[in-house]
Amino acid sequence: MPNAEAKPKEGARPISPEYALLGFLMQQPAHGYELHQQLQTELGQVWRVSQSQTYNILKRLELQGFIAGQLKRQLKLPNQREFHLTPLGQTRFTEWLHAPGRSSVRGIRLEFLTRLYFVQALEGKRAALKLIEGQQATATVKLDVLKTQWSADAVQGAYNQLSVALQLRQLESVLKWLAQCQEQFAS
Repeated sequence: MPNAEAKPKEGARPISPEYALLGFLMQQPAHGYELHQQLQTELGQVWRVSQSQTYNILKRLELQGFIAGQLKRQLKLPNQREFHLTPLGQTRFTEWLHAPGRSSVRGIRLEFLTRLYFVQALEGKRAALKLIEGQQATATVKLDVLKTQWSADAVQGAYNQLSVALQLRQLESVLKWLAQCQEQFAS
């Protein structure tokens, strides 16, 4: 089960379900429970997040000024806090949506799939195909770098060699999968 709040490498962006929550709010305002349910229904195989994690992320996003909540009173039910994106949140989400993708398998499984979901939902199939092509290019560059290291015997030590061999196989598989994605969105 992936950690919903992964710690980034130095200089790297964290991989977080916060962008999925921002994306759902880009589509329409919602309260926390609705957002959690939507995350589970639409991207539950990508993100495994508890309801309390969802509420903690929403609280942090509100404190950072990316979303704003408004209390909605309900008859015979507890009051609910409905969230919407602020202009700052819209900018953050849009910049993330169009940022270059990562070439790690984890980055592709979490971040790329989340991006693909929202690019297709908000911008359509043509934009989704463009995103897939960009991810293919990024993965191909990383694969070429690893192949160069491998063929130049630049990788020293048995475990480093095993690691590079694993990365090579993973990226080869990812590229095959991306070709399948491309076929699916092209039809």
